Amino acid sequence: MTNKLKIALVDDQGLCRRGLSELLTHCYDFNVLGAVGTIEELRPLLDEQPDLLVIDLRMKPMDGLAMLEQLRKEGCTVPAVMLTMSDSETDLGNAIRAGVRGYLLKDMAPDEVVDAIRRVAAGELVVAPAMTVKMIYMLRGDQPGQEPRNSLKLLTEREREILQLLSRGDSNKAIAQTLSISYDTVKQHVRHILNKLNLSSRVKAAVLFAKEPGGSNNDQ
Repeated sequence: MTNKLKIALVDDQGLCRRGLSELLTHCYDFNVLGAVGTIEELRPLLDEQPDLLVIDLRMKPMDGLAMLEQLRKEGCTVPAVMLTMSDSETDLGNAIRAGVRGYLLKDMAPDEVVDAIRRVAAGELVVAPAMTVKMIYMLRGDQPGQEPRNSLKLLTEREREILQLLSRGDSNKAIAQTLSISYDTVKQHVRHILNKLNLSSRVKAAVLFAKEPGGSNNDQ
């Protein structure tokens, strides 16, 4: 039997904690170690060696980023996901710079949240579909290092079509509905796109699409 992903949840609103905990507990591959509201309550859960932290951004008395910074100072290296109501580009940028592996919005569909957490656990950087375009504009024109060595010319027409939808923030489910193909087919195409472009995440593929000649956002 596959080991379950151990998750610790932090949110200062009891209703949100309970709802998210119940959602993830019903997933066969998740083990929710606990749902707490403060860093003090979180520390005992860290002794159980969680695989992932899911932290609310806007909390009192310590917000999610300040909490994450404190945990890093204490030596905690557990990957973290921010789950928030904030669709601010500034908050997104601060979270990414703080090293979070995911930035999810609380108005996402439950199955999208579950899928995103699984993708983070698999090593992806994941942002909410509604934040993808903001991520692109935040990153394009400010990319350190070399450009990906591969070109969009390597993609098939269908793969470019899927990448265009992905770059505007559509989820796999939405892409499947738009193109009248199965969810699994979309996942397979996305995997092929990332492999062909030698990229590690959907976000990076969307940024590349925006920067390439002919990309949907490359109009300046």
